Amino acid sequence: MRMRLRALAALAACVAASLGIARAGEPLNIRHGWVVLTGTFSPLIYAKPDILKHYGQSYSVDAIHFAGTSPELIALATDQIEIATLAYSSFANGIENGDLSDMRIVADGFQDGAQGYASIEYRVRNDGPIKTIEDLKGKIVGVNVIGAAVDIGARAVLKKHGLEFKRDYTMIEAPFPAIGAMLLDGKADIVSLVAPFNNAPNVQSGSHTLFTMKDGMGTSQMIVLVAREGFLQKNRAALDDFFADMVRGTHWMLDPANRDAAIAFAAAQAKQPATLFTSYYLTKQDSYRNPDAVPDLAAFQRNVDAQAEFGFLKHSFDVKKYADLSFIERAAKRYASEQSASAK
Repeated sequence: MRMRLRALAALAACVAASLGIARAGEPLNIRHGWVVLTGTFSPLIYAKPDILKHYGQSYSVDAIHFAGTSPELIALATDQIEIATLAYSSFANGIENGDLSDMRIVADGFQDGAQGYASIEYRVRNDGPIKTIEDLKGKIVGVNVIGAAVDIGARAVLKKHGLEFKRDYTMIEAPFPAIGAMLLDGKADIVSLVAPFNNAPNVQSGSHTLFTMKDGMGTSQMIVLVAREGFLQKNRAALDDFFADMVRGTHWMLDPANRDAAIAFAAAQAKQPATLFTSYYLTKQDSYRNPDAVPDLAAFQRNVDAQAEFGFLKHSFDVKKYADLSFIERAAKRYASEQSASAK
């Protein structure tokens, strides 16, 4: 009987772990996916607990790297992570093709081409044959993951110029840190490059931007933080603290007074030289992040509608149906109240 109870207890612990449920007296451990660590502030900021208030008390974070948001979607579906950083393309595919109708958009990751901020670049070699978008006929397009948002953005631009995938060009994959070298080595004719990798000295000197994500998709809610409804409902108290720290950390990162410290921190976490970040990071040459981590659902809706228009989805859907912003809205109010109290 004792052995059976121990076995049942072990099974319950495994189930709890797979659902992201904290055992009594222990912080909730949140497995948090990411693709480019410095692209979104979450999970980056959770590596700096001195700017947070609740880390290690009610929750903790394990940051898990993925090559693209499509693999993150699979990990979310199979309970390998609790929070994913998903592009609009991966999220829409999960709703349309997967059994993930319980996904909820919970916070902003970053926005592309919003409010005068930067847009993701598609670069070609300075000494290469590509001078116009039409020159890409018969050429090779490099993206981090086929089916990811940068893939959709490229296809949207090329389709506007009469070029269709497979008929007129091919696509290959490479991780973001290697994709610049793939372009410069002639293995691709154009590649999608995100910060900080587009700021590498050899990329800057050897290539230039042919078009941007905004040219194909307009302003984009590029990345959103996503969790499943069951996880959100079962862990509301700990997640309120998690999101409160998200807002607190986001404000710290965006405060101009902290820029040098934020650059040093981000570069160290990304294992990249700080000089790679100094020209753009946390300026208008960077992606836009909402200070309270609130996503632009109207932009996200336009992104989903565009996917349907270009044939990447069978049909569009109502984005708001799959959003739960209650956590981040409470967190923003909590932060504002704390700031008001400390100012008195």
